[in-house]
Amino acid sequence: MESEDDLIKIIAPMLSIGQIGILPTDTLYGLVGSALRKETVERVFAVRQRDLKKPLIILISSIEDLKLFAVEISQVQEKKLQAIWPGPVSVVLDCKDEKFAYLHPLEKTLAFRLPADERLLQLLKKTGPLVAPSANLPGQPPAQTIAQAKKYFDGKVDFYVDGGILKAKPSMIVALDKNGEERVLRGGE
Repeated sequence: MESEDDLIKIIAPMLSIGQIGILPTDTLYGLVGSALRKETVERVFAVRQRDLKKPLIILISSIEDLKLFAVEISQVQEKKLQAIWPGPVSVVLDCKDEKFAYLHPLEKTLAFRLPADERLLQLLKKTGPLVAPSANLPGQPPAQTIAQAKKYFDGKVDFYVDGGILKAKPSMIVALDKNGEERVLRGGE
């Protein structure tokens, strides 16, 4: 799938009905699925063999998407987010709504990233927010190619989108409290 049109025409409907797959994000290959479909998120956790203690990063197309998760941000937080995004920084924010506990079962926080990649943003505008952990199994390096991703997930995902060789670092993860105080949880790009 070479063009942006192909990505949107073919992949967006698949994601919208709950399918999961591997595609290039703004940092690494991600194992993606709809963040608003509990059964899809549960499948991503299972296929990725993800520890439930580790949150999934949620890719969004705008700050407005935070409202879909009942995340309320202060004016100070909004200004910080506007300075940070778009870019390779995932931001952990409070999410008190129990309805979204399936995204991070042991905490009342969610991690969001607004990517700078225009192709990915166009896809997100069609699909809505996507969970996107890196495409690897626990203890293994993130896939840098589709061939490597297929070794990890062959037969377990619905599609692959080849973006060539990706060697970027994972996104930085920052916790951002209501007062705008930042705490780096993981270094990154």
